[in-house]
Amino acid sequence: MAKPATRPAYTCTECGWSSAKWVGRCGECQTWGSVVEVGAPKLTAVKSSVPVSKAVPIGQVSAEAAARALTGVGELDRVLGAGVVPGAVLLLAGEPGVGKSTLLLEVAARWAKAGRRTLYVTGEESAAQVRLRAGRTNALADELYLAAENDLGTILGHIEEVEPSLMVLDSVQTIGTAEADGSPGGVTQVREVTGALVRVAKRRGMAVIIVGHVTKDGAIAGPRLLEHLVDVVLAFEGDRHSGFRMVRATKNRFGPADEVGCFEMGEHGIVEVPDPSGLFTSRHAEPVPGTCVAVTMEGRRPLLAELQALVAPSPLPQARRTMHGVDSGRLAMVLAVLERRCRVKLYDRDVYVSTVGGAKVADPSADLAAAVAIASAASGNVVTAKLVALGEVGLAGELRQVPGTERRLAEAARLGFTEAVVPAETATIQARGMTVRHGMLVHTASTLQQALDAVGVLPGRSGEPKDPA
Repeated sequence: MAKPATRPAYTCTECGWSSAKWVGRCGECQTWGSVVEVGAPKLTAVKSSVPVSKAVPIGQVSAEAAARALTGVGELDRVLGAGVVPGAVLLLAGEPGVGKSTLLLEVAARWAKAGRRTLYVTGEESAAQVRLRAGRTNALADELYLAAENDLGTILGHIEEVEPSLMVLDSVQTIGTAEADGSPGGVTQVREVTGALVRVAKRRGMAVIIVGHVTKDGAIAGPRLLEHLVDVVLAFEGDRHSGFRMVRATKNRFGPADEVGCFEMGEHGIVEVPDPSGLFTSRHAEPVPGTCVAVTMEGRRPLLAELQALVAPSPLPQARRTMHGVDSGRLAMVLAVLERRCRVKLYDRDVYVSTVGGAKVADPSADLAAAVAIASAASGNVVTAKLVALGEVGLAGELRQVPGTERRLAEAARLGFTEAVVPAETATIQARGMTVRHGMLVHTASTLQQALDAVGVLPGRSGEPKDPA
């Protein structure tokens, strides 16, 4: 007699994949810790119920209940879209040590200093440790309440007692509840804690900011459902060897999702940087070969970044290529185009390219600036310090336009640059010329060779570099 087929006893909470035994990793979506035991499926009929409040035409819904409130941190308000919407739930994720707790303690303090009650709940530190950091960063306020808790029920009790308009939870992976299975930080626990906070936030009109951990791959730890439950997802990025930090919105139901905010971590906490371009450019007493300034776009924000290049004879059979802060694949392509299309001799020379201030440049618009810096270092010709270059370099040696050219030129003109080289609107020889835009002398070129010739760094016909002397 054949044995009756058994139903799968385990299923993935992320994608629904089923298994007859427990495994630590889902076989479908490859998510760790998402496979949980389930009982036999039951099909029950759902009865209709009388709604508590009737549905009304959308035009009759008052918009005053969703009026934004400024946090007091201008760069964060810029990312959020002019402030926080009451009842919104925000998720801020970042690597350990990047400054998430410092930033949110500053946000909570400024919110409280405006006369609005704030509750800061920490599950990773003691109350005395948070008080010590608040004293160092001048984040003390009478309306700022502090609680060190790890139980969800106790936190909800604090909310009912304090009645804050803003709550900061640091972090969601440290909070647990007896109503859900697993340990704090697990998939089920994180989903239950976040769902409870979302419900109380919508009911009370209280804004909630949740701190989330990230995995070693940089993704937000926990179930993917966590990002769907919240209204805003913010990524806090930065290099631990540099004080520069960026807050980037990856999801925003109430504003732009392509905006960034800039901060700098100092001895006395985190400071806003409304004009960060000066961090990524250097000031030389005299112009030197091998430097050029690019204008990149971080979201909708133009940022200036200086690229420096050094070209030296190589004692090795294979020349060395070293890059810092730029994409190695794109730079290898630029070197090949310079060698093949512009007669810049590089095959027997070491090439070093780096950005100033630890900037990370991945925008294709920096191709032209990198090419100008390398050609300048190879030829020994100096590029004027007041010049910016922006454009994408193609494999055929052509220059392609990049989005937001006018905004980039306007930002460069505001910072005192007087000359620029950009791709021509049409890829013809006649398109080459000079115009005046935003008070700047703008060179237009359809090919990389024309652009290098316009700024005076193109080597001679023999292909040998010029003598720097």
